[in-house]
Amino acid sequence: MSELLAYPPYSERRDALLLEELNALTRHHLERNAVYRRIWPEWKEAKALEEIPFLHAGVFKHLRLASGDAQRARTLVSSGTTGTQSQVVMDPDASRLQAASSRAILAELIGAEMTPLVILDHAAALRSRDAIPARIAAAMAVQPFATETHFVLDPGGAVDWSRVSNAIAKAGHIRLYAITSLLWTAWLETMPDALRAELGRVRIDFVHSGGWKKLEAIRVDRATLDRALLAAAAPGSRVVDFYGLVEQNGILFPLCESGFRHAPLWSEVIVRDPFTLLPTNAEGLLQLMNPFPRGAPSHSVLTEDLGRLVAGDCPCGRKGRRFELIGRLPKAEVRGCANV
Repeated sequence: MSELLAYPPYSERRDALLLEELNALTRHHLERNAVYRRIWPEWKEAKALEEIPFLHAGVFKHLRLASGDAQRARTLVSSGTTGTQSQVVMDPDASRLQAASSRAILAELIGAEMTPLVILDHAAALRSRDAIPARIAAAMAVQPFATETHFVLDPGGAVDWSRVSNAIAKAGHIRLYAITSLLWTAWLETMPDALRAELGRVRIDFVHSGGWKKLEAIRVDRATLDRALLAAAAPGSRVVDFYGLVEQNGILFPLCESGFRHAPLWSEVIVRDPFTLLPTNAEGLLQLMNPFPRGAPSHSVLTEDLGRLVAGDCPCGRKGRRFELIGRLPKAEVRGCANV
């Protein structure tokens, strides 16, 4: 068990402990993964977090990098718009750490109160023994806070509003998880007027991630989406937007009320110059790392996402690393946790 999980996610950072755990995890993968060993054949123990070796996110689209017994592991799968898939092997023991991480982060964001959970997806994807879509894994991160779970999309992708009505029948407070674009195209645009009145009495925590590209195409920005969601719910409702990678399951980077992303203390965000790959304080490529993945060497991933670290204390009061997520590297493949 990572010692870092004993601390609140946004308390003072303990980078020396994180470095120790990441060094140990790097040795684990070098010893058990021949491909990873060929990529980093001369690695020496890191003396700083920026020295931890990384893999580019694109590697996981072409190689299934299993460190250890892949037979007892499941694969987390993410799709890009070109049809290429990232495949990340999930070790059962590490999955428990990743679940603990998600619970701690979400409890800080939405509280630990138990409520019904509505998921804008269908349950069929849960039945696979071998592969789990990343969007389902993200939805399941919210399930520890659920008294009951309702999947409300039919196989054709339309909302079964009778299931939504059943989910809220006796509830004054629910949580709803969705890929971001579905909140507009499936939830808001097709909601029957009669149900809109029912939902107006229910406090809703809207939790969403990924899927902004469709909304950008129809010129729906974050402020417009948030206003529309909150207008169709009871006072006290809120919208929680988080960023994460399929390669780093269990690590969520929420957008705070001051407009910044926050890293829990058991993760690290480094920004690298796109041309030199050296760490920079300016805008650059985000490198994300955490000490949990044991099934595959996805503990340190260089993304194609552009961002910038922000120094100083955040007005929201959270401590630790914060950053701005700016966008995608030009001409990079559009990728996410769903083809939406």
